[in-house]
Amino acid sequence: MPLAVRNFRMNRRILFASGAVLAAGALALTLPRVLPPPWRAAPAWPAAEAWANPGHDQVSPPAQGAGKGAAAGGQAAGHDHDDEGLVHMSPAQAAAHGVEVVAAGPGVLTMALTAPGVIAPDSDRIARIAARVVGTVAVLNRRLGDAVEKGEIVAELDSREVAEARSEYFAALTNLELQKTLFAREQELWSRRVSAEQQYLRARNALREVELRVELAVQKLSALGLAPDDVAASRNAGPGAPRSFQRYPLRSPISGRVVERRVDLGAPVGGEGQEKELYVIADLSKVWIDLAIPADELSRIHEGQQVRVAAQDGAASMGRVIFVSPMLTPDTRSARVIAELDNEGLRWRPGAFVTARVTIGEEPVGLRIPRAAAQTINGRPAVFVQTPEGFRIRNVALGRDDGVHVAVTSGLAAGERVAAENAFLLKAELGKAEAEHAH
Repeated sequence: MPLAVRNFRMNRRILFASGAVLAAGALALTLPRVLPPPWRAAPAWPAAEAWANPGHDQVSPPAQGAGKGAAAGGQAAGHDHDDEGLVHMSPAQAAAHGVEVVAAGPGVLTMALTAPGVIAPDSDRIARIAARVVGTVAVLNRRLGDAVEKGEIVAELDSREVAEARSEYFAALTNLELQKTLFAREQELWSRRVSAEQQYLRARNALREVELRVELAVQKLSALGLAPDDVAASRNAGPGAPRSFQRYPLRSPISGRVVERRVDLGAPVGGEGQEKELYVIADLSKVWIDLAIPADELSRIHEGQQVRVAAQDGAASMGRVIFVSPMLTPDTRSARVIAELDNEGLRWRPGAFVTARVTIGEEPVGLRIPRAAAQTINGRPAVFVQTPEGFRIRNVALGRDDGVHVAVTSGLAAGERVAAENAFLLKAELGKAEAEHAH
């Protein structure tokens, strides 16, 4: 091979090798800047001999960040276990939310018969003020809803009939005074034997006839409904007050409130086809509960039994049975039972529907709680027991209940305090916490 060709090939190889060396150097300088951090080499852990030396635990080196995550996980697991079934709520927060706390203890379960009822006014405490004469309404002293006292004048009528009755009464009184004077004169003359006995007897008979007329006039005024005070006022009014002759006062026979007013001023009353009643007065301090008890339950109902009455808005009160009808209603085959209830504050309104529980027996139990305290959690009965941290759910076994209280057979001790009123709020809070934990 010629020398020139060999030199050319040699130079080309040298140039190629030099270019490869330069390219490798440039790549070594730029590689740490191009590759991302995870690809960089991590600091080496101490040699295996160092971990095996005395004074070191013979364990494999943990992965980066593993120790911190494990500790945090352990703390979270312990916290979740402690808070399981616990609702954090201070006593002040419970009171603000209306959560009532009561102590479990022994008591009595009341066995009762439940029946629907209707509030009705006491028939002995209703008065209808009617006009006994034909007349016209002249004065109305009370409006609807006003309170009245027994004997108070609530209205006045103008009546010709009353005017005639009073006129007869005053005429009889005037004649009586005259006959008394004549009789006294004839009696004096006869005692002196100046006049004949026949004249004395005639004067005495005339006096007795006038006294009878006065008595008949008084009876007529009383029959019209005028009280003795009104008769006395008629006696004292005299002919100088003719307007008082025709005024007919109407008085309330009981104390109560005006529940109906059926006439207006100037309305004619008492005549044929005219209104007879002006007012209806009711004393609602006591009301009745009208119940219909089936025939097969009547043997357990007696007068004097206690009755718990509950309204639809949750209001409740205690009363007693005062009447059990001895007859059945043909249509429903039930008997009418009436209970009496105090109505302080007029809370119970006639016509309202209620539920009545008639006490028919009592059963003592070793441990009971309010019915509202028993909740159903995951298909099992449970209560919320008060703890220093709040309220913790606890499963219990329940026995008989009377609608107000329920017996506890196991799971709770006497004296432990449980949430009663509004305990469902704690159940809702517990469900919300479990839902958040699941997410």
